[in-house]
Amino acid sequence: MHAAPPAGSSGRPPDQHRPHPSPPPHRRLRRCLTAATALLLPALLAAAGSPPGPAAFRHPARYPMRVSAWVANSGSSTVSVYDTRLERRIGTVQVGHGPTGVGAAPDGDAVYVANGRSDTVSFVGTASRLATATVPVQRRPFAAMPTRDGRHVLAANFGSDTVSIISVRARQVIATVPVGPLPHSITTIPDGRAYVTDNGGSAVTVLGPDGHVIRIIPVGDFPSGISSSPSGDRVYVSNTGSGTVSVIDTRSDTVVAVLPAGRAPLGNAVAPDGTRLYVADSARDLLLIIDIPAHRVVAEVPVGVQPQDVAVTPDGRRVWVTNEGSDTVSVVDPFVPRVRVTLPTGHEPEGIAITPR
Repeated sequence: MHAAPPAGSSGRPPDQHRPHPSPPPHRRLRRCLTAATALLLPALLAAAGSPPGPAAFRHPARYPMRVSAWVANSGSSTVSVYDTRLERRIGTVQVGHGPTGVGAAPDGDAVYVANGRSDTVSFVGTASRLATATVPVQRRPFAAMPTRDGRHVLAANFGSDTVSIISVRARQVIATVPVGPLPHSITTIPDGRAYVTDNGGSAVTVLGPDGHVIRIIPVGDFPSGISSSPSGDRVYVSNTGSGTVSVIDTRSDTVVAVLPAGRAPLGNAVAPDGTRLYVADSARDLLLIIDIPAHRVVAEVPVGVQPQDVAVTPDGRRVWVTNEGSDTVSVVDPFVPRVRVTLPTGHEPEGIAITPR
């Protein structure tokens, strides 16, 4: 997830359109019960400490749910797929050339992959683990992020200074919006707004629910990774060239705090409870754990070489970090904190998304 790669970087995204440089070293059998057993069941459950009543058997067809992680391998033209509960790789999907950013649909049924060297976005079914559509966009798409209602996918076209708005139903671009220079990453919030980091403009462009630009917010140098709280009240911007994270209050669309974030922060992700921010410090090969209310780094976890992007499981118990220079992904327990396991990826992993179910 390059924004301002440290010295020795592999050079994603390719060709002459590259982000500005940053400081160097980058987832019942229901047996039929007799009438007597059914009468005893609530008491037995209560004695065992389990929730009584029919809620324990709700939606059996959806259990067990598989939460999966999807890693875009920019040097392999593939996406690696992992079972986050078992913490192991379960498949590989062929996509376009130079995949970088990846976003998961709100219902978990699809992921969307920005193919930087193909100028396309791949739609991938999470059940089939197959690409189901390829949508042409403009030059060098770096990110592909769905809106919170799941109706559209927004592609940040790094090489065209635009955002493509893709209809999920029609599987085609329905609008193209000019934004700031070198748009890098996108986050969306529940009211329909989208926030785009302009890596070449030290700003974030805000798109309204209708797709029009409604505001430009100054942030730090070479903004790259961006994420938002589950409620959408805060947006967090990694300023790769400043070593900081800008915190945007979405009610006023102003920066209300600046957090320390190491030397060259790239991808970031918010804990489900909104109290912690996880940031990849690409220059020091660390995952930073930031206490948001306290405005300070509370832990630094060594990961692989050139960490790029970060994603958190829905329960908040694991943080996944892509390591571009190591061809690995680190799975971190943020409460110990330490790396639990390091898993192989394809070549040059960058973006990562974890499905909500």
